[in-house]
Amino acid sequence: MNISVRLFFGYFLVVGLAAWFVLYTFVKESEPSIRQATEESLVDSANLLAELAAGELAAGRINDGAFATAVGAALQRHPDAEIYGIKKDSVDLRITLTDARGIVVYDSAGQAQGKDFSKWNDVARVLRGEYGARQSRIDPNDPSTSVMHVAAPVRRDGQLIGVVSLAKPMTSIAPFVERATNRVRASGLTLLLATAVIGLVFTAWLSWSIHRLRDYARAVSEGRNAEPPSGGGRQLSELAQALATMREKLEGKQYVERYVQNLAHEMKSPLTAVIGAAEILEDELPEADRRRFAASIGEQAGRLRDIIERMLQLARVEQLQAPGANVAVDLAELLKTAVADRQLALAARNLNCVIDAESGININGDAFLLRQAILNLLDNAIEFSPDGGEIALILRSTAELAEIRLRDHGAGAPDYALAQLFNRFYSLPRPATGKKSTGLGLALVREVARLHGGEAGFANHPEGGGEARLALARG
Repeated sequence: MNISVRLFFGYFLVVGLAAWFVLYTFVKESEPSIRQATEESLVDSANLLAELAAGELAAGRINDGAFATAVGAALQRHPDAEIYGIKKDSVDLRITLTDARGIVVYDSAGQAQGKDFSKWNDVARVLRGEYGARQSRIDPNDPSTSVMHVAAPVRRDGQLIGVVSLAKPMTSIAPFVERATNRVRASGLTLLLATAVIGLVFTAWLSWSIHRLRDYARAVSEGRNAEPPSGGGRQLSELAQALATMREKLEGKQYVERYVQNLAHEMKSPLTAVIGAAEILEDELPEADRRRFAASIGEQAGRLRDIIERMLQLARVEQLQAPGANVAVDLAELLKTAVADRQLALAARNLNCVIDAESGININGDAFLLRQAILNLLDNAIEFSPDGGEIALILRSTAELAEIRLRDHGAGAPDYALAQLFNRFYSLPRPATGKKSTGLGLALVREVARLHGGEAGFANHPEGGGEARLALARG
């Protein structure tokens, strides 16, 4: 399980548990809260009825007086009320009155007349001068048959003469409890879904940032050019920058080591030749031999100069992470300019250079470096072409890439050399002279391609000769 999934499940587990706890608390508290509100309203009603019934209870005509008539009429009413979406069409109250001993003298339901209610908590507490209330079930095994009773004292001239008790079945408030519970649950589920979406977005963002950092680390480990990722939050940005700094330091150290090793290796042969020729020149030699050895020293010194100049040029390009001058470059015009620059070399070998280029192919890049890369490929083709041969320069493009292919009609390259042609200091003997070049020209082509988001390659053409390829990103 990857870190993004773990983070999401950890986040959702914590938030889910918190949401469940809140939901559970709200659901558990909703019914008691509604019962408490109902009880509070029953207390008011009981005390109001106690005052209304006091006169007739004291006079002994509670069952045939105005109180009983009014209560009976009220219980027959149909309120036809809609309370927050819940219909109420009956008066769900039962009113009982007892005397000072707790004996029922009036029952709106007509069921308990003459019974002793003095042992029921609501009546018993009021008779003792306390607040009286109770909740009892009609069926002890069925919670839905629960009835709430609230009692109030009936006084006359300051003396307790009876108790009025209001009973309300809990079935009348059940719809309100159910609606409140459902609303809490729905809100909780909405909260959970919103939390899950936020968690997914956050996890996706974090996963995207981590994957970019991982891809950057892989690119660094593989030696590819890559920009350190940004926009992943302060900590991830700092980590990316730390990786970039570490890469620069490691690459700088490794580059210097490779640079010194390669330069020492390549300079060894011409220096040996110079030293050998100089030692021979110390002896008495015929004039012809002296000139020949002096010419050899000049030739090897020129080779050393070429190696150093090309090495410095390659070093500058290798240290770049992006083109130095990023301008619009017309590749077709660049090919024409490169061929014009090499007209003398082409004429010396009686070579015909044909350009087959689509017009309007532009890329953003460094025109100087691109020109150097094309010239290096063209020099390579000239040196490996037979006298009187033909060199073809082809320019094509897709939506993503511009591709330059340069084909000569020489002998091509040995299979064993194909994978090494673009390595620094690797070179093959020139057919005309048998000598090797500095081996830095194609390495420069590869680095220029890298800077422009492309690649360079070489393959033997099926019809003979070799074909170099320079692909450049158009974006």
